[in-house]
Amino acid sequence: MTTFMQAEKRTHLNTSGLRNLRKSGRLPGIVFGRNVENEMVHISTIEFHRWLKQGASGFIHIQLDGKDSVSVLLEDLQRDPLTRDLIHVDFQQVQTNEIVCTKIPVKFIGKPIGLKQGGVVQLQSEFIEVEALPRHLPSVIEYDISGMNIGESVYVKDLDLSSEVTLISGKNEFLVSVLKP
Repeated sequence: MTTFMQAEKRTHLNTSGLRNLRKSGRLPGIVFGRNVENEMVHISTIEFHRWLKQGASGFIHIQLDGKDSVSVLLEDLQRDPLTRDLIHVDFQQVQTNEIVCTKIPVKFIGKPIGLKQGGVVQLQSEFIEVEALPRHLPSVIEYDISGMNIGESVYVKDLDLSSEVTLISGKNEFLVSVLKP
């Protein structure tokens, strides 16, 4: 899924300038990448929230000040520790012919059998780290957990990835399990 967002360049602002920018509905951020100059930008907070609620995966095409759009991936998101409001976002610009290292969301589908037996689902991680050419990167990895019983776990090694995608996360990294309460 590809999303388009309008961005505007911003100058270096002090703390109160950034606070005023956020109050006006704009989210400060930076676009960085290999062989390109870092660009300080700001985007619509409402648009970005909408993208987050849709799953926050895939490429974003950012059009900066009416120029050609650039493809980016969300690299980092900073929130206020008390209010959980968004305060800053980092985007990594991707080149179509260069391998990209990024986090991909894992979406767990279904309700495990173990829930009917009184178990509870313990979610450890919803992301794995991979690298691939941008055209081979999946926007999300789905995994069906409906057959899981109490005491069963899913690890990174259990996910099915295409041969063009290289796994960076540890194969024995724990993702989800069904536990006895």
